[in-house]
Amino acid sequence: MTSDQGNIGLLREPVAQRLLQSSIPARFAYQWTDGTPRVVPIGFHWNGEEVVLGTPMDAPKLKALRDGQMVALCIDTDAMPYQVLEIRGMIRLDVVEGIAPEYKLMTQRTLGVEAGQAWLTNLALICPRMTRVFVRPTWVGLLDFETRFPSAIERAMEAASAGANGGSTA
Repeated sequence: MTSDQGNIGLLREPVAQRLLQSSIPARFAYQWTDGTPRVVPIGFHWNGEEVVLGTPMDAPKLKALRDGQMVALCIDTDAMPYQVLEIRGMIRLDVVEGIAPEYKLMTQRTLGVEAGQAWLTNLALICPRMTRVFVRPTWVGLLDFETRFPSAIERAMEAASAGANGGSTA
């Protein structure tokens, strides 16, 4: 049976939770103003309902992003068995004074408390305001290459299993 890809309930799976708490950067995909696709690596924070990205006010991506726009994120490992969390969702933007709280949490998670605080101290001097990009998941895909595989591989495995059983589905 193929995996239940697309179901946002997959975010509760242990593999998804590990990826959402990892220090791996997300790959953030969006559409540029000329209609071409863009993908950028970016730190993120999972608040339990949304993926939150913090970015300086003059970041180029803010020229293209608008409230209600659909985007995609991917958080994945680079060693077999691969683990891949794909999220598609709608964004909303807001601006905060100083460094966004979610950015602070992401920085300390990825760099450690001491190095993270050093980075935040320096950033605060040059970044008086920050934009937050909230991504609310509307579709989730999860692959772990142990129990969940890409759909083409799952179909091939099912066909091979049916063939090994003499074509019987019983």
